[in-house]
Order: sequence, then structure tokens, then C-alpha cells
Amino acid sequence: MTAPARPSRRTRDDRRFDLRTTALFFLLLAVLMCVLAFVVRTAAHVVVHRPVWAGVLAVLAVAAGLAGRSRWRRFSAARGARRAARALEEAAERASDSLGAPVAPAPDTPGERPVDQEEVPAAVAPDVDASGNAPTLMLSCAELDPDGFERAIAELCVRDACSDVEVVGGAGDLGADVVALTPDGRRVVIQCKQYGDGNKVGSQDVQRFGGTCFTIHQADIAAVVTTSEFTAPALEYARECGILCVNGADLEAWCQGGGPSPWDRTGV
Repeated sequence: MTAPARPSRRTRDDRRFDLRTTALFFLLLAVLMCVLAFVVRTAAHVVVHRPVWAGVLAVLAVAAGLAGRSRWRRFSAARGARRAARALEEAAERASDSLGAPVAPAPDTPGERPVDQEEVPAAVAPDVDASGNAPTLMLSCAELDPDGFERAIAELCVRDACSDVEVVGGAGDLGADVVALTPDGRRVVIQCKQYGDGNKVGSQDVQRFGGTCFTIHQADIAAVVTTSEFTAPALEYARECGILCVNGADLEAWCQGGGPSPWDRTGV
């Protein structure tokens, strides 16, 4: 009986010293060390002289490292992006459907106005009473700015059948804020004084208006309308010059339709 012969292990004869390979290895190592030293030196120079750029490069390096580590998340992120896109598309479709649906008219309640109607100052919006008579005008002067107050007076003139109504107040108006033609063709010039209760219209205010209302503006009827009162000297001067004075109570009566308009008044 013969025993199987075990194959003898071949000894590797190729592991021998190669001077050329060793020299090339150390040359590459030296080049790598030089490059590394240059990078370190440049980085130190940048940190000292340009710290902002150093911070930017550091952030970019960190971002690159994080991007390299998060490659395995790309597929899951892509799936999340697709889901988000589908959700946005569905939301856009629902919004389009809701916009295309007919909108019920808003209830006619105080303080609410349809947006498609012509803008009218809230303080001068006409209101028809229950009996169907001519509309009256509700005026809340405390809630108006000076321009709004002038527009409200102009709306009162329009309501009372005046024509060619214009708001001319502003810089260089020479005292005239509203001009119009009365129903019988007379030219009315109105100066608006939106004063508080404790601030009365004085004689100087009326005198300045009196110097321009007839000579400059060619008024047939000149009136000063205020939310306050007139001082006694102002009333006296207005009476002498033929200027009509409409105080806060008269203005309220005019707004409600229970008092005369300035051109229908017989006194000051």
C-alpha cells in the first residue's frame, strides 16, 4: 500500500529586493510629503491673512464629507422628493377646484362690502330708509382723514343734485376744497375744516378763505363746513362778507337729510 505523496509547497522566488521599485516608492512618498507640507503651509497662510476664505473652505470641506457619508441616503431622499412633489400637485389641484367653484354672495350685513363693487368711502355710503324715501348719508367724521372728509362733503353735494363736483383741496388750493354747481346753476365753493370739539374755527381762518373765495374762485356761494364750532368773531366776519358757516350740528343734520344744504341756507 502506497501512501499518497503530499505536494510540496513551492517556494516563491519573486520576493526579491528590487532597487528600482524601492527607489520609486520613496520618491513618490517624498513628493506626497512635499505636497502635504505645501497644503498645510498654504492653509496656515490663508487662516492668518484671509480668515473668511478659510472659513468658507472649511465649510465646503465639511459639506463634502457629509455628502460622501450620505450617499447611501440618496435613494430614500429621492423617494421623499417624489412624494412631496405628488402632495404639492394634489394640493394645487384641490386649490384650483375650490377657485373654480361658484362663490355664494356675501350676506348684506353692516360693515361688509362685496369686493367687486365700486369703492365708495364707508362714511358716505348712501342708505335708503325703510319708507323708500331719498337716501340719507351717514357721516362719521372722527373716522375720516382730511382727504376723506373732503370727499365726504363732495359726496353730499352729489347726493343733493349738484353737478360738476370736484375735490380741489391740497397744496395751493387757496382755500377751496370742494367746488360744484348747485341744481339752480350757482357756483358753490366750500372750505372743509375737520376740527376736534375743543378746537373752533377762528376769524383768521374765515378771513383767509374770504380773501379768495369770491375774487379768485368766482364763488356765487361760499361756505365753511366744520365738524366743530365757530368763534364769535369768525361768525361776525362771515356775516359781513356773506360767507355761510356750517358747524358740526348743521353738518350732522345735512348728512341725515334733515337739515338744509349750505346753498339753501338763508343765514350764517
